[in-house]
Amino acid sequence: MHPAFSVIFFTVFSGTGYGLLALMGLSAALGLLPRNAWLIGVGLIVGVAAVSAGLLSSTIHLGHPERAWRALSQWRSSWLSREGVLAIASYLPVGFLAYFLLLHPQGEQGGVAFWGTLTAVAATLTVYCTAMIYRSLETIHQWANQWTVLNYLLLGAAGGALWLNVLMQGFGIAGAGVMALALVTAAWGAKTRYWRFIDSTSHPSTPESATGLGGFGRVGMFESPHTSGNYLLKEMGFQIARKHSLKLRAYAHALAFLLPSVLLGLTLVVSGPFALVIAVLAALSVTVGQLIERWLFFAEAKHVVMLYYGATRRSA
Repeated sequence: MHPAFSVIFFTVFSGTGYGLLALMGLSAALGLLPRNAWLIGVGLIVGVAAVSAGLLSSTIHLGHPERAWRALSQWRSSWLSREGVLAIASYLPVGFLAYFLLLHPQGEQGGVAFWGTLTAVAATLTVYCTAMIYRSLETIHQWANQWTVLNYLLLGAAGGALWLNVLMQGFGIAGAGVMALALVTAAWGAKTRYWRFIDSTSHPSTPESATGLGGFGRVGMFESPHTSGNYLLKEMGFQIARKHSLKLRAYAHALAFLLPSVLLGLTLVVSGPFALVIAVLAALSVTVGQLIERWLFFAEAKHVVMLYYGATRRSA
């Protein structure tokens, strides 16, 4: 599939923003979030800003962004519509959570627990809906599998945890490094399994089943259906060489998982300004690495319609 940067930016930054908000909401509900007004205020602002920037960037990919609101009415059948509804609705619990945490710092734990839990649930469900937009497309084997949703959730949580670690280090508070390291490790394992899955399996459709001519033997393309490019070839037949794919995967492994893990390990044994610098580098690394990972998520996906254009079962 054609890897549009607006969608890549949207999925990475909104996922990280929702990951940060979910972790802050859950920590607050459990009474584990330090009652530091600046930490809470900056953390919620960063989370909301990342989510909002991602949501706004997603409209760039639309042919008519001014009609985006119409998608909200199809929530009964569309994961895209559900995502939009939840994305808008999630601002409400975040606002109430900020109110109770910042204006009632000495009490109202019941309100904090309720709105913190609701913030975490709304953020998680929104990322889930984003992932299901792709998971539900049975015609794209690289998306319609059991690893897609898990990867979106874990990568969002890992990104959010790393930026939460930056905020806590900035305010001289330790405690998020171990959680961030655990989430990065879990996301690394899930992404590795995803790549192994798409490399070792293929879509069940074949040129024979796609054309209905399997009864006559092996089917191959005699000549192209048309003499020039079209929308399908541009959007659904994006080609990336295997050697380039492997090289970009190596970059994603290094920047999204390996380097952040090493840097997070260092933050557990050092303190002060040095720990903050390392935490920032780890967060920047995972963000760049996830942009590469998400580019590959789209670039490596092949729509089954490409069987009509000469693709083999493995390449489609």
